[in-house]
Amino acid sequence: MQTQHRVWVYDDNINTDVIFPGKYTYTLRTEEEIQSKALEDLDPNFATQVQAEDIIVAGENWGNGSSREQAVTCLRYSGIQMIIASSFSGLYFRNCINQGIRPVIIPDLYTTLETGDTILLDEAQNLIITDTKQYPIPIFSPSVEAILADGGLVPMLQKQFSI
Repeated sequence: MQTQHRVWVYDDNINTDVIFPGKYTYTLRTEEEIQSKALEDLDPNFATQVQAEDIIVAGENWGNGSSREQAVTCLRYSGIQMIIASSFSGLYFRNCINQGIRPVIIPDLYTTLETGDTILLDEAQNLIITDTKQYPIPIFSPSVEAILADGGLVPMLQKQFSI
């Protein structure tokens, strides 16, 4: 089955302070408050215009900087389920998995798209399809796929242990 998704496109070196400003780290508590500050300084329209299942497409070194979890959770609370980047910070990559957001590495895809474009996801074929090309979606180990399928590490453990 193919599903269509709108993309938000960003350049290289988008750090965690830009994804979720550090000044809010210890002051915001609810999902709504955290989501409302997502990409605030980079893209003031993002938090109010993002829709569930939109996808972020970015350049190199997405999520570098601090290990602040809110830089991932603000996007999850926004409905983002996949981030495609040329490369990720290692900590951010792992935080994505822990929070149930699939990180996908596709070098330079961000140079072929603009915010508002759409791409297709073909889950049966594990493909990302643009107007001009198809890209394979890498499959993770069964344990990582289980975490993503359950929406993150905590939901998977809650389900596994009936918490």
